[in-house]
Amino acid sequence: MKSNICNINKGGLGLEAILSEVEKVSNYNGLQKKEALRLRLLAEELTGMLPELVENFDGYFWLENNENKYELHTVFSVDSLSKEKKQTLIDMSATKKNAAASGFMGKIRDIAENMLLYSEDPNANNCYGIEFLHDYDVADVYYSYAWTLEHYIEQQKQEPVSNNEEWDRLEKSIVAKLADDVIVGVKGRKVEIIIKKEF
Repeated sequence: MKSNICNINKGGLGLEAILSEVEKVSNYNGLQKKEALRLRLLAEELTGMLPELVENFDGYFWLENNENKYELHTVFSVDSLSKEKKQTLIDMSATKKNAAASGFMGKIRDIAENMLLYSEDPNANNCYGIEFLHDYDVADVYYSYAWTLEHYIEQQKQEPVSNNEEWDRLEKSIVAKLADDVIVGVKGRKVEIIIKKEF
């Protein structure tokens, strides 16, 4: 089943529609109260990070499920971004050095924004030292490069636990606790964020 597609506009217009679609899908599929709450929490976390992204990029959302496997999809496009605006955003991004990326969803928003800004430059897809997976295939969808929560957790397990701010951020994150995986991937001039949850 696939929900209606919700357009997300500047100023956060469309964010309420996302929560409404999640509720409709939960009801339609007869999810238990606890399952419906978890799906809504994931949607709330996602919508919380979207306003800053939609200030500069056009986006849309849908939710789909195959039996008990659910995916929240958000797609952003760089098609409407002028060269001058893009350069301004890149300059701002370079000077703030991710200062605004507080919390785990802030990190994901920052990764998505950087992917959008650098999507046409194959030499820049490791910006800010973030390790991306190249030529990544998931569920018959191909991404030229991607970041996944699963891979990120494996990376953090290799790091010493003491003074590991990233691990602290993961442990405090609702999404990292509830989601089975989060994928941020580049496909052409689009960046897709997928949150996966199986009940």
